[in-house]
Amino acid sequence: MGPMSSKPDFETKAWTTAVETDSKITFDSFNSQKPTQPLLKWQKLQLLPLRSCLLLDELFSTTRCMIPFFFVICSGDRFSFLVRNRTLSTSSMSIEKQVMCQQRVQQVELLSSVNDLYGGVVVNIEKPMDSEVFPPLLRASMSHWRQQGKRAVWIKLPIEHVNLVEAAVKEGFRYHHAEPDYLMLVCWLPKTADTIPANASHRVGVGAFVMNSKREVLVVQENSGYFKGTGVWKLPTGVVDEGEDICTAAVREVKEETGIDTEFVEVLAFRQSHKSFFGKSDLLFICMLKPRTFHIAKQNLEIEAAQWMPIEDYAAQPFNQKQELFNYVAKICLSKSEKNYAGFSPLAATTDSGETSYLYFNSQDMKHLVTSKSNV
Repeated sequence: MGPMSSKPDFETKAWTTAVETDSKITFDSFNSQKPTQPLLKWQKLQLLPLRSCLLLDELFSTTRCMIPFFFVICSGDRFSFLVRNRTLSTSSMSIEKQVMCQQRVQQVELLSSVNDLYGGVVVNIEKPMDSEVFPPLLRASMSHWRQQGKRAVWIKLPIEHVNLVEAAVKEGFRYHHAEPDYLMLVCWLPKTADTIPANASHRVGVGAFVMNSKREVLVVQENSGYFKGTGVWKLPTGVVDEGEDICTAAVREVKEETGIDTEFVEVLAFRQSHKSFFGKSDLLFICMLKPRTFHIAKQNLEIEAAQWMPIEDYAAQPFNQKQELFNYVAKICLSKSEKNYAGFSPLAATTDSGETSYLYFNSQDMKHLVTSKSNV
């Protein structure tokens, strides 16, 4: 990029020197000039958006001074720049009669990021940042990522950095999802169809079928929610926590609501519903568990009452007879109690990353599959 013909001679020399010395500026030639043009004051600006050595007129509004133009020198992921700033008198608009030269060019680093597996980058904002400093730095980084052909930019904003949300949204970012301690924003960079996957679409829950040797099933009445005050005795239910396995969640929920210790046996069935929780879909896994203790110590916060009920009485409740889905669940539990139904038992497997993952399949074929696996 060569000097612009419209610049005064001393500006051209300063720019030429910058290019020739690879971002090391010496102002000897500049200082020796006695320009007939109005004297200028050179100012170092800490952060400024960059566009591959091009003028960024649209960004001048982000600075606190009048900037007719600036120069940019690029080197890898680091950028150097000079900014010319006119100093105006508040009375006569006269120009300063001294030239103040900065002896070095500020080096600007892009936002720290890591590549994801899908051609994008993830930015974790970990340190506090001024909301006026962030926008130009973000624009500089996005320009760099576009040049690299990146597809999506993810910004993870901890709740303590909420001051940066507005600036990110103005640069084209949108909310993707939120957790108690952070907000995730995303921006699609190419001029192609946005293929960013939506936030998790399902909530996962468990229902626990626990039956003792007397063919009594563990049931509860809830003191909040849909079943409050209905008198319906239902299976203990709950939501699977993040990072929690279905089999672990079922055992935990029974313990929390009733105080009963159990052992997971198998998944009997599952149902899917939609628009059930803030527009999300819902998966509920009906699980069979074997009781290890029998004394009930109910949780007072959520549970109005808990008891062991004969399975026939549980299935015969008017609500279960009237509601088709609940009627099917009751019939499955009855069939299982009579050993006429096979569910899906968990088989632990180790992933490439060393994590444990569970495969659920028909327990009648468990022995055959495990034997086949060992013989492969």
